[in-house]
Amino acid sequence: MSDAAKWYVVHTYSGYENKVASSIENAVENLKLHDLITAVNIPVETVTEIKDGKKREVERKLFPGYVLVKMVMTDDTWYLVRNTRGCTGFVSPNSNKPIPLTDEEVAAMGVEKREIEIGYAVGDSVRIIDDKLAGFIGVVDALEPARNMVRVIVPMFGRDTPAELRLDQVEPLSD
Repeated sequence: MSDAAKWYVVHTYSGYENKVASSIENAVENLKLHDLITAVNIPVETVTEIKDGKKREVERKLFPGYVLVKMVMTDDTWYLVRNTRGCTGFVSPNSNKPIPLTDEEVAAMGVEKREIEIGYAVGDSVRIIDDKLAGFIGVVDALEPARNMVRVIVPMFGRDTPAELRLDQVEPLSD
């Protein structure tokens, strides 16, 4: 049933993000709704601050006042999330019928990390399967799996042209 789970954005009072997230997680635990509400996430980034000449790493919320919940939308799950203390409602044009985030929005926010199996290495010939250069063949110049990027050198108009692409936009040439 968790295959039908989608990410929804919940608006909270400022500063209540952690409290709302833990309240939802506790309710899921108590009511045994693990199959309907699969994840609760507060997107954060680690930032290095320099204060009074001292460096320290601080976690900063990417979207203050918002919590992301991956759930199967039912009347029960809607009611549970909507009536959590500190929650003001779902982000949607109509708060009674929340709209889930698209896969592109989830990927752009970095909420879910997707593993991409790379079947090529630096120096291998690859075919570009997506982008303006689809169909072109080039050589992998650099791989950056952490950034989900690959740089391919494509011969065009008599000279080598570098192209930065996502890892899933190229495929290895079959020998």
